[in-house]
Amino acid sequence: MEKKGKIIIVSAPSGCGKSTIINAIMERGNINLKFSVSATNRPPRTGEENGVNYHFLTTEQFKQHISNGDFVEYEEVYPGRFYGTLRSEVEERCSRGEIVVLDIDVKGGVNVKKMFGSEALSIFIMPPSVEELRRRLESRATDSPEAIAQRVSKAEFEIGFAPQYDTIVVNDNLNDAIDNTERKIMEFAL
Repeated sequence: MEKKGKIIIVSAPSGCGKSTIINAIMERGNINLKFSVSATNRPPRTGEENGVNYHFLTTEQFKQHISNGDFVEYEEVYPGRFYGTLRSEVEERCSRGEIVVLDIDVKGGVNVKKMFGSEALSIFIMPPSVEELRRRLESRATDSPEAIAQRVSKAEFEIGFAPQYDTIVVNDNLNDAIDNTERKIMEFAL
C-alpha cells in the first residue's frame, strides 16, 4: 500500500514569520516538505520556468479554472492579478506520497481545510500580540506608518480566523516557533 501524501496549510498575518518558519523546517531536512506550485496570470520573470516557479496562465485560462472550480483557493491580489492553488497540483503531489505545504492567506487556509478535512493539517502562526507585531513591522523600516497601520488592522481581522485552524503556534521566540511547528507537522504527517 503506497503512502498517501498529506497537506500542511500554514497561514499567518503578514510579519508573523510564516515563511521564515517554513523555510527553516525545510532546511533542517527532518521532513521532506514540498511547496505546491501556485498558478498566476502574471507573465514569467527572467529565469522563471512554467511548472517550477508558477503555473503561468493567461487571464482567460485563470478565469476558466475559477469557473470550473479547479482551484482549492485563489485570490485577486491586485486588480486583474490572480494567484491560486490548483486542486490538480495538490492531489498529484499527494498521490506521489509527498507532504505538500500551502503557504496561503487565512481565508484560503480555512477553505482548503474544509475541502480536504482530515487529509490536511492547518497551522496558524500567531504574533505574541498585536502590539509586538506593530513593533516588528516598524523595526523592519520598510513600510510607511500608513502601510504599517493598514497591515496591523488587517492582522487584527485575520487573527479572528485562528480558532478555525487545527493548531495555533505563537511566534514569541522564533526557534521555539520553528520547533513547535515542525513537531506538529511530524506528529500529523510521519
